[in-house]
Amino acid sequence: MLLSPRGIERTHNAQRVIMSLKLDLDRDIIDRARRAAASIADEMDGFIRRRSTVAVERTTLRLIGIDGTDELDVPLPNVVVDAADEAGLLPRGIMTAMAAAMIETGRDPQTIAEAVADGQFDFGELATASETEIHSVGGELAAQALEAIENRRRERDLWYERCDDRPQPLHYVIVATGNIYEDAVQARTAARQGADIIAVIRSTGQSLLDFVPYGATTEGYGGTFATQQNFRIMREALDEVGEELGRYIHLCNYCSGLCMPEIAAMGALERLDVMLNDALYGILFRDINPRRTFIDQYFSRLINACAGVVINTGEDNYLTTADAVEAAHTVTASQFINEQFALRSGLPPEQMGLGHAMEIDPEIKNGFLYELAQAQLARELFPEAPLKFMPPTKYMTGNIFRGHIQDALFNLVGVWTGQGIQLLGMMTEAMHTPHMGDRYLALENARYVMNNARDLGEEIEFKKGGIIQNRAQTVLSDACQMLEEIERDGMFRCLEEGHFADVERPVDGGKGKSGVFERDSDYYNPVETALRQSAGLTQNTSLHEI
Repeated sequence: MLLSPRGIERTHNAQRVIMSLKLDLDRDIIDRARRAAASIADEMDGFIRRRSTVAVERTTLRLIGIDGTDELDVPLPNVVVDAADEAGLLPRGIMTAMAAAMIETGRDPQTIAEAVADGQFDFGELATASETEIHSVGGELAAQALEAIENRRRERDLWYERCDDRPQPLHYVIVATGNIYEDAVQARTAARQGADIIAVIRSTGQSLLDFVPYGATTEGYGGTFATQQNFRIMREALDEVGEELGRYIHLCNYCSGLCMPEIAAMGALERLDVMLNDALYGILFRDINPRRTFIDQYFSRLINACAGVVINTGEDNYLTTADAVEAAHTVTASQFINEQFALRSGLPPEQMGLGHAMEIDPEIKNGFLYELAQAQLARELFPEAPLKFMPPTKYMTGNIFRGHIQDALFNLVGVWTGQGIQLLGMMTEAMHTPHMGDRYLALENARYVMNNARDLGEEIEFKKGGIIQNRAQTVLSDACQMLEEIERDGMFRCLEEGHFADVERPVDGGKGKSGVFERDSDYYNPVETALRQSAGLTQNTSLHEI
């Protein structure tokens, strides 16, 4: 079946999974874990909503139509936010300054941005406008921004209505040439070979840029730059091949890093379907300031919720630096936390592609049983989520024949436990970025295994008190204990102590910390308000009512 952000088949699938519960999990421990995760998210939500970042303000400008660069190729959203910051206006929100400028000049946001870039307009000399006038202008701009996002969402819904269903797990593959035009060629080929989701890997290091590159790009290291025009080129390519094949091809990219919410906005405007979106990933693996990333994640997820985008979280990455047997509970704990953060940004469960991975050393006795237990645990804890299952990478070698077998076992676990999104493993994982032939073999492997084992999960029960049930219970119990420790000590302290991925990140360290600021009492962002209302959240919603 297709990914269905509006909940198509949601109830049916959840009921089917619940009827198939096999792990005999302790419901009291599940409830304790979820309560602790909710408490963690409540505390962080209070912290987040008293602050903003330069990326959030730039994102707001992008959503009201500001685009392009100045003569030095600096993106205009950066130019405008920097200018307002220099004038001391940012704590009131960039929309306060922009609306006042529109009232004073009679110009639209794009023209004002160009005037700021040309040195023809100075926010420091801006006349004061009344709150009523500012809110009138800002509300109209916010309504237009939401309409643009919702129009793209409706386009996707029309595709869903006329395209054939595809069975889950959907087959997800990557392209990563560095050249968007070559990526488009490879993406069309992958779709014809059977791929359901195409992810364009970002160029190495883009997550550390505090601006979004502009235009189509033809050079990138380890991937292709995420730009709005690149999104547009790939969306058009996948729509073209989708018409040919009579099915919808989902497009994925990465809204993480220092421009997390900006890339989410670009994805919403260009009808991306799936976005990698996880604050902890940027903190742990890119050393981005924790405060900055949690605030940016909140706003990016508001946008993804409105756009109907399915997020993918990054728990799989923990197991690349920590042992997959010993640290399995950290994955489950993070999934609980990500679920609660997502709810506070209005993301429904069917848009939560919670991540995990098959990364146990294949030399470990009964490792397959442990992998199966972990996957089934995630499925039973989050029955409505289109879980994203990641393939073996850590223990892949140059032996492509063993690698192909590891991927086959991974595909077996995926279909057995009803995962939603399966990033297909490549037998050449340890050697090079996949060639088209590698993807073909990966897709062939997945089709063979999943077709032959499609209903295996409905046919098999697990031994009561056996290895699989005991392993799942242990991971759940350890995850609950970890969540209660985080609830007691606070998220920031636990990050400093290295509770996730064995990586320590101080709250005042990392990149981008200077881009965080506290909101004034009269801070104004009508786009945020409109996004919250679209998700059924009001500014005064009690967090415990979510």
